[in-house]
Amino acid sequence: MRSDKAKKGLERMPNRALLYGTGLSSSHIKKPFVGIASSFTDLIPGHINMRTLERYYERGVESSGGTPFIFGVPGICDGIAMGHKGMSQSLPSRELIADTIESVSSAHALDALVLLTNCDKITPGMIMGALRINIPIIVVTAGPMLAGHTGSKRLSLVRDTFEAVGRFKAGQINECQRQTLEIEACPSAGSCQGLYTANTMACITESLGLSLPFCATSPAVLNEKIRIAYASGQRVVELVKKNITPREIVNKKSLENAIRIDMALGGSTNTVLHLMAIAKEAKVKLDLDDFDRISKDTPHISNLRPGGDYFIEDLHYAGGIPAVLKRFINKINENDTVSGKKIKEIAKEAIIKDEDVIRPLNKAHHKQGGIAILYGNLAPEGSVVKQSAVDSGMLKFSGKARVFNSEEKAMAAILNKKIKKGDVVVIRYEGPSGGPGMREMLSPTSAIIGLGLHKHVALITDGRFSGGTRGPCIGHISPEAASGGLIAYLKDKDIIHIDMPRRKLEVKLTRLEITKRKKTMKLLPTKVKSGYLSRYSEMVTSASTGAVLKG
Repeated sequence: MRSDKAKKGLERMPNRALLYGTGLSSSHIKKPFVGIASSFTDLIPGHINMRTLERYYERGVESSGGTPFIFGVPGICDGIAMGHKGMSQSLPSRELIADTIESVSSAHALDALVLLTNCDKITPGMIMGALRINIPIIVVTAGPMLAGHTGSKRLSLVRDTFEAVGRFKAGQINECQRQTLEIEACPSAGSCQGLYTANTMACITESLGLSLPFCATSPAVLNEKIRIAYASGQRVVELVKKNITPREIVNKKSLENAIRIDMALGGSTNTVLHLMAIAKEAKVKLDLDDFDRISKDTPHISNLRPGGDYFIEDLHYAGGIPAVLKRFINKINENDTVSGKKIKEIAKEAIIKDEDVIRPLNKAHHKQGGIAILYGNLAPEGSVVKQSAVDSGMLKFSGKARVFNSEEKAMAAILNKKIKKGDVVVIRYEGPSGGPGMREMLSPTSAIIGLGLHKHVALITDGRFSGGTRGPCIGHISPEAASGGLIAYLKDKDIIHIDMPRRKLEVKLTRLEITKRKKTMKLLPTKVKSGYLSRYSEMVTSASTGAVLKG
């Protein structure tokens, strides 16, 4: 066992003494050491139920002959960090989490890991760290939140709080209605109810084969989730005995499966960053063109919020990820999973219980998948848009640039009704390095929708978007402004062309004018000059490569 390095032999007498100091018995020392990496915190609704799941993990590990050890992993709630400088810490925290997994697991010579995660950057960060050390793992995402209610109307975080800000500003709801939405939109533990980044990553993790079937969609507050945690604790010990490591499961075939399910569901654009980062740790080549290639060959068959009206709980009761895999059984690649079953075996056994939540391929909502990759003089290295959440009339759009050097300035202009029909809001210096941290722009995009402008106004940025974003919003523009990308040299009233079917994002400027501007316009200085974000700004790579750290 890997843990023998820390516990076996005469020279490890002091090590064993310290382990006995934790309360272990001699029988515990002889068993595989299984780390339970828990991101429990009182700060995140998606994580407040994890103390219970930890107990059942422990029971599962013990019952199968392992010795469990819980250790903590930091977590950030993107929704609470949204709209202020705190969001700059979210994407960079992914790298801290990966490093934490690597450091603790290596220092204590753990034989395996159970990864207890849920929200946006925590899931990919844990998987990245586990792939780096390549010991047996199993992932349990703690589950989605139940829908809120006001009367018979179902509520979700994004539509009924973020977008409600714009509706309130437009006079469509009164103060009493606003307060009701604020209190009732998030009624339980769990990750936010739609196909936002947390739930998209859960679905992708199950599609990769790293979670047991139905883990991704099983609601946080159901006892089913507890049983999944217990079974996962049991199963990880079997993975140790058979020495099945994550790099045997995460390969080009499984990554393509994950992308396909992502496209079929219309998931968050953040998955582009996270899957490329996961692929890097798995030593697999994955780039933006893989996403676009698979998207063009994947009908969008499940229309969940934010683009549609269904919730993750609806997807669960319709058959979950196994049922979605069943629709694509002729398109997915055969591959192993942590369950011990092949991915196609899971798909074959699935039951599709709702033909509208998980539609047949010939009755898809859209012929192509949820995400499109756009190129052009504004994004020679690529940009990302959730095309499945864009109104059909906005797939092609030309408008005048309204340029802002920060999210806050753009948000002020939107709420003060200075953005008009035909505008293209440009938010720059929000990229991985320039932000730093590549903040999500859910507040401005939601305000645009709440004000009823999403069919008349587009938004482009070198930052990124929440999985809750809908409308013609194009992010991840690369190169970013801080790296001298053309977005840094845009001016108000420049004409910007968006053509999603043709995968184009361009500004109507001559080469001569672009050259002139690059000579006369100076790039803005670095926003942060000390601390972790300063180091991150210097080390982070382009969004087009997953915004991973150099080295």
